[in-house]
Amino acid sequence: MQSVLEPSAAAAGPSWRERLAQAVPFLVLAPSLAATLIYVFVFTGWTLYISLSNSSLLPTYKFIGLKPYADLWANTRWNIAYHNLFIFSAFYVVGAMAVGLLLAIVIDQRVRGEAIWRTIFLYPLAVSFVVTGTVWSWLYTPDTGIQLFVRSLGWSNFTFALTTDRNLALYAIVITGIWQSSGFAMALFLAGLRSVDQDIIKAAQIDGAGVFRIYARVILPTIAPIFLAVMVVLLQFAIKTFDLAIALTNGGPGIATTFPAIYVYDLMFQRGQIAQGAAAAIMILAALAVVLVPYSLWLVWRKRREGKNG
Repeated sequence: MQSVLEPSAAAAGPSWRERLAQAVPFLVLAPSLAATLIYVFVFTGWTLYISLSNSSLLPTYKFIGLKPYADLWANTRWNIAYHNLFIFSAFYVVGAMAVGLLLAIVIDQRVRGEAIWRTIFLYPLAVSFVVTGTVWSWLYTPDTGIQLFVRSLGWSNFTFALTTDRNLALYAIVITGIWQSSGFAMALFLAGLRSVDQDIIKAAQIDGAGVFRIYARVILPTIAPIFLAVMVVLLQFAIKTFDLAIALTNGGPGIATTFPAIYVYDLMFQRGQIAQGAAAAIMILAALAVVLVPYSLWLVWRKRREGKNG
């Protein structure tokens, strides 16, 4: 009798409770997904259209083509801001990755108090860029920071005023950014180092390879995808740099440390040039796309290759 009823029960399909249980995750995620889609695609499209209009203090919808972009790139301050972005991104990404990798290798040697050192190096990541910029601005300021302290020790000719020097202020932001983000790079690199197959390392040791050669020839090539992931995340931080520069130098001296995000804020909320501000925002989005799109395509290609290989 039971064997006769089982096919009919199966043909009836899942009960309403099973269907509800399957639908709950989608119902919970639906509002946030809808909000994300609206925030990303709808507002990006609106910003793109505004960047092609003659909007000034308030948005208008008269299409004028690429004139706001032409005016933007004809502006000296915008070109300086974009130039600063490339310099900052290069030094910041390379510096944070180098310091993070060095810290990860040191901690990977199973040093005493490893948990404490990891916490210390990761702590800056928990501090906001505004707080970081404010504290480091005190250190850089001649009247309150390192220069005052060293001169109080007797070196009256010592000079350390990076943020007041037009030629060095950008590098003061680079140093501060590296201090902020190197712990993040360290955490990812350390996770990668700990995931390397120990049998490969032991085989290299049996062959007589030293520590330097093992890291250079065996371990680091194995964690190459982590290098790419860290670089992409740090580039995103660099492209969107705003609060760190504002808190540290406020874009100065003059316009020496102006970044695209600072210029967007100035155009939209200080000068009331919404069309140019939207054009600048689209340029920042384009810079992010240059980083994220190739990385996403690479991830898809890698997953497909791994799927084919098995």
